[in-house]
Amino acid sequence: MELNRQKQKNANGLLQHGFNKKSLVSSFAKVHHSDLSYLSKISKAQCLGLNPWPQIQQIDAWMLSAETATFMKWGGLGMVASELPENFNKTFEHLSCKMSIITPMYEGNTGKKSAFFQGEYYKGAENKQLKVEFLGNMRVTFADATSSDLKDYTVKIYQGFFSGVRYIFLKNEHFFSIDPSPLNPSTQDGCYIFNVHNVDEVERFAFFSKAVYTLLVKTLTGNFKKIKTPNVMIANDWHSGALGGLCKYLTRVKAHEGAFSESVAEKIENIPIVHIAHHLGYQGWDYKNTARFLNGLYEKHAVDIFKNAKAIKNSNPRTQNTLIVYDCYNQASSDFHLADRVVTVSKNYMEEVSKELCFGYDFRDILKIRKNHRTFFGIVNGYEKKLISPNDAKIARLNAYFTDFEFKIYDEKKLQNKTHNKKECIKLLSKLASDEHFKNDVIPLIETDNFQDISDLVSKAAKIPFLAATSRLVEQKGYDIASAALIKTIEQIKEQKSEFPIVAMGGAGNLELYEMLKKFHREVEKISPKAAKRIFIFRGYKDEFAYALQLAADFYLMPSHFEPCGLTQMEAMAKGSLPIATSTGGLVDTIENGVDGFRTDVFFAGKIKVYGSNTKAQKLKNNVSAYADVLLKALKCFYQTPDIITAMKINAMKKDFGWNVQDGSVYKYYKLLKTGSL
Repeated sequence: MELNRQKQKNANGLLQHGFNKKSLVSSFAKVHHSDLSYLSKISKAQCLGLNPWPQIQQIDAWMLSAETATFMKWGGLGMVASELPENFNKTFEHLSCKMSIITPMYEGNTGKKSAFFQGEYYKGAENKQLKVEFLGNMRVTFADATSSDLKDYTVKIYQGFFSGVRYIFLKNEHFFSIDPSPLNPSTQDGCYIFNVHNVDEVERFAFFSKAVYTLLVKTLTGNFKKIKTPNVMIANDWHSGALGGLCKYLTRVKAHEGAFSESVAEKIENIPIVHIAHHLGYQGWDYKNTARFLNGLYEKHAVDIFKNAKAIKNSNPRTQNTLIVYDCYNQASSDFHLADRVVTVSKNYMEEVSKELCFGYDFRDILKIRKNHRTFFGIVNGYEKKLISPNDAKIARLNAYFTDFEFKIYDEKKLQNKTHNKKECIKLLSKLASDEHFKNDVIPLIETDNFQDISDLVSKAAKIPFLAATSRLVEQKGYDIASAALIKTIEQIKEQKSEFPIVAMGGAGNLELYEMLKKFHREVEKISPKAAKRIFIFRGYKDEFAYALQLAADFYLMPSHFEPCGLTQMEAMAKGSLPIATSTGGLVDTIENGVDGFRTDVFFAGKIKVYGSNTKAQKLKNNVSAYADVLLKALKCFYQTPDIITAMKINAMKKDFGWNVQDGSVYKYYKLLKTGSL
């Protein structure tokens, strides 16, 4: 009787608003239609890798990404989306293997980023322009913004080619506008904007997942002759995380009701999905719109699919359903449970997220199961060396920008010019301190904290260690660890009567963290005014200023609380600036301690030791002590054995993190896409 009443209540197959409140467990504990119960076994099969990987002769992959470094970049996942396909296509063109990129066509102006489409040309937010070809329209069913009903939205399809990669753009003004609403939070920008149509990032990318799925169906049914159906799909982080549920659940249910032919359904189900997870802290949550988004994705089948969306048995009571976490829509959840393979951006981060709740969050247990059954891998992001090594063009632009200074090109065979650049940077910092007009006109974005003229240090620059950090002022980057550890280090240096280092530290971001760094500066002043004079704290970002600091620095500070892969350490190493890093995530995979950089002997997540020996952990106690310890080791090496520092700089500059170097990441992706394993 109760089941019949529930069926009548959900006669249209849609989940009711508020279904995910207290009634969730009692109302949805039982399967609605027993003939769909096989859906409940799909998560187990996917996580355990029970389905054979299809035989793929020539890889023809879709890379699905909300960001690309070419047209809309906000972080490292945008760089992966552009650079992986570009290098893959160059490397495996002779085997007729290729990747295409599927991405939204953003339009509008956030104030910081702008993109527009005019005539035959699309100009993205990264100032790249591309001639595109219109391929047709498609209707995408999704949730109506003002009611509980479903609505068909028109999406226009365009394609263009850039750097040997085909870009397929999905254009819809409602979802992909980046014109901000007056209510947009100041921290949201780019493709994460809350736009004038009141669409936020989670809704935008839930729709993106549905649009990609619709395009996939249309290519299989012959609607877009110029787009070939892929034989593997790469979902770049949570933005396309709903794809697994659409391909594995919705496809099967539509075939069951006769909306798809069995052959079309089997083709969709058998296209492997490889999900790339970047930082697991970003998952795409939305409690309020849980029902609306699930209805938009799964349409009139939402109730039946939700009831059967059982996760593989695991010890976390919050991850028992693949489409939500506890009672909340979570876009990453679908792919973590249902993708054929999950990849994260370094081997060590793979270990962290599958062992520790503070890294893996609700998906720790799921990822542990996947790792044990080889459906979860770690592949370090590549980075084009030519983009990050000192080069004539960038240094010429730097000198043109700063006019009164002459930074010079150098490489691992000609390191003396790095010392020259340290002298130039000392002069630059001194001019910023002494010439208010220069500071305001040349670097207007940078707020500085009591810069002092240190031009008297130019003559002995070679003997003074230069430490820099230009990462964003966000909690992740560990400025709190760095400042506390530097206090300890400066106290030690004062006792030993060694040369105090020059420290330049700051970036764009959190005002509270900038105030913390200013407080650190005051603390140093109490210890030693001489040391404080050599500390330069700033807030804001100017590419030329950050580049000058990296060209000059002997050491680059990376005291990260977490770092899934990290690109900044690669940029620093390419310039001979030795990273001093915490031993977390990709920093462990990319920095060889004592060879091309320095890392802490231990690393703690809260009070839990997650890296290093128990003996070291008992001695060092926490990340501040561990970082102070490695800072002192690096500085001692600089003071006492400069030849070792020179050798390490050469090692760092020789290192090549390129995608397609021998045994590079592009070859790992090729093997994974080809065979399902590494």
